[in-house]
Amino acid sequence: MTRRPGFPAQLGPSQPKPPTQRAAAARTGAPAALPPRPQGVGLDSEAVRTRMVTRLAAQGLADPRVLAAMGRIERHRFVDSALVNQAYEDTSLPIGLGQTISKPSVVARMVELLLAATPAGARLGRILEIGTGCGYQAAVLSQVATEVYSIERLRGLHDKARDNLRAFRLPNVHLLFGDGMEGFAKGAPYAGIIAAAGGEAVPQAWIDQLASGGRIVAPTVMPDGRQSLVVLEKTAREVRRSFLETVHFVPLKSGIA
Repeated sequence: MTRRPGFPAQLGPSQPKPPTQRAAAARTGAPAALPPRPQGVGLDSEAVRTRMVTRLAAQGLADPRVLAAMGRIERHRFVDSALVNQAYEDTSLPIGLGQTISKPSVVARMVELLLAATPAGARLGRILEIGTGCGYQAAVLSQVATEVYSIERLRGLHDKARDNLRAFRLPNVHLLFGDGMEGFAKGAPYAGIIAAAGGEAVPQAWIDQLASGGRIVAPTVMPDGRQSLVVLEKTAREVRRSFLETVHFVPLKSGIA
């Protein structure tokens, strides 16, 4: 049986052997454990995140699992120091290499769509994230899924996400460096796939790696050139597509850099 990569992981022949305790946690689907932190002051204050979650709820976010995850993960730890004062505003921010961290409302919306078919209160199974970026969405996903595989094509961002996530010690997050358009077949099948970049179509590799009953949430370029959020639901007989609101993500690209 193929060993799944531990955290942090990298595609290629020289994957590090994960520590036994973390590997065991990933296999058993143990909840991700964040280190205890004081309530703190300033941006470390829980009140700052609570205000952000209150705004998200006012915008229509209703899933308590997503609200709890958004309130627990400290977004300011994933942005550059010059931008930390904007970390809890509902805005995207640059993270380098022409990429951005998505708005909190967009992250919450996409994660809620991914969970929509999962029974209330339950955790989603193994999921694949396309486009790790700075690691923020992977951290949020770690709170609602048993296992998260996150793949990034840009080496600089892969390394940044690894550094950002190290302090959180999330045993169910596996970082991969590689071509996200190819997905990650070794971890398949996935209960859900979520993408942070938009192409003209959802790659067939993602559909092939999705479990029956699973969902893909991804931005897709429409014929008029705009991006729309698309949800694909895979059944034993078909793949259903739903086109939702207009969004704006970086282009989906192949290869590594």
